[in-house]
Amino acid sequence: MPRAVPSLLTMNNKLHMMMLRNLMRNPKELTRAEIIRAASNFRWSRKGMKWTVIVGDRELPARPLVLEAAGVPPNDPTNSHQAVEILRRLGFETRYTKEQPEIGAKHEEEAPRVRKGLSSILEIVSAATREVPDSAWKRLPTDLAKNVNHYLYGNKKKDE
Repeated sequence: MPRAVPSLLTMNNKLHMMMLRNLMRNPKELTRAEIIRAASNFRWSRKGMKWTVIVGDRELPARPLVLEAAGVPPNDPTNSHQAVEILRRLGFETRYTKEQPEIGAKHEEEAPRVRKGLSSILEIVSAATREVPDSAWKRLPTDLAKNVNHYLYGNKKKDE
């Protein structure tokens, strides 16, 4: 009788694995209808996803949507680029956002301070160099422009 228990457990494990395989699909095998069905019930509260997909009138994060549609856990090895490729193959429009919203907002707030009274890079450089005393300019090597890599990184000097 003790020998029958392991075989029952083995059969139970095999049945459980077969059921899991039917529930958890390979994301590469998804259909357009499965993505649309998953998108209709999809809820996502995080912000700042770089890759998004347009499904109907909603913009959703690409990788989490693909993983949800496939029924796989968030630690699935499918990366964002693979998810985007799956979605493009199925005919969905995908988008890539270079900047995170928080970073862009900070940059926009700081930009006006820099621009006040300075409209070009030449004016910015000119304003910065005006503050350098003449004695500091005289200490600069005469071949600085030609041998900048020598003075910065120790490369061999260029001969004239």
